[in-house]
Amino acid sequence: MGIFLGSVAGLAVLFLLWLAAMGTRRGERQMALLRQYRYAHRGLHNIERGVPENSILAFRYAITGGFGAELDVHLTKDKRLVVAHDSFLDRLCGVHVRIEEQTLEELRKLTLQGTKETIPLLEEVLPLFCGKTPLIIELKVENGNYKELCEQTCKLLGTYRGDFCIESFDPRVLRWLKKNEPFILRGQLAENYTKSGAAPGFPFLARLAMTMLLPNFLTRPDFIAFRYEDRNILPVRLCCGLLKGQEASWTIRHQSELEVAEQAGSLVIFEGFLPKKRAEQPAASEQSQQGAA
Repeated sequence: MGIFLGSVAGLAVLFLLWLAAMGTRRGERQMALLRQYRYAHRGLHNIERGVPENSILAFRYAITGGFGAELDVHLTKDKRLVVAHDSFLDRLCGVHVRIEEQTLEELRKLTLQGTKETIPLLEEVLPLFCGKTPLIIELKVENGNYKELCEQTCKLLGTYRGDFCIESFDPRVLRWLKKNEPFILRGQLAENYTKSGAAPGFPFLARLAMTMLLPNFLTRPDFIAFRYEDRNILPVRLCCGLLKGQEASWTIRHQSELEVAEQAGSLVIFEGFLPKKRAEQPAASEQSQQGAA
């Protein structure tokens, strides 16, 4: 009996330590503003209508519809911040080159997904949103460049007067922000890394730790941006349910998913459809509908 009780007590202590580790920062006033909006994933894009993802055109459509936007930032060879999702540009531009190995001048010669749109600079996108709708800025770390990527991004954002937050899959980004820019809202992107095919190349224990949200102990994010299909796993429900952490859901592709996520208090990052109007958000204009699926 004594051994059994000792084991139960030990498990209880481990569980409490896990809860303490996965906690998030709370009470940030900016989060209330971010919750008022829905976020178009890589802008309000629709390549069938000539609107590529992460393009100036897609971001204009998002703003016209009254949406915020989620976008992705890479650091070029000559230390410029460009907005694109993939590091290798095979899918986006039809060429096998890597953003981090190209200069801005070289990237400017490429076009997006067969259109006339080019890869924009972050400094070109920011003025579109200033004073209008918020941005979720995802930092894409490649080859361990998180420090330089964070420094360049925060230097640019230091003069920006719009509303934004920063998120990343890489906990080192959040750790850097916690230490150097603690007033910037930060979010930990994650999914169920224990599933087959998730985070290839990482050892199982590392994938398990990220799934269990253990890096939160070092980063204390303001929100957890979790893959929608994985949002009901225990770590997310404990962090965003029991501990009242803010949840963001990616990527929502149906109105029914959006409604479920919003009813749970989650920020929503959507793609491939135009959400139905809600009372506190303007209706999408006819122009913005052309950018949606």
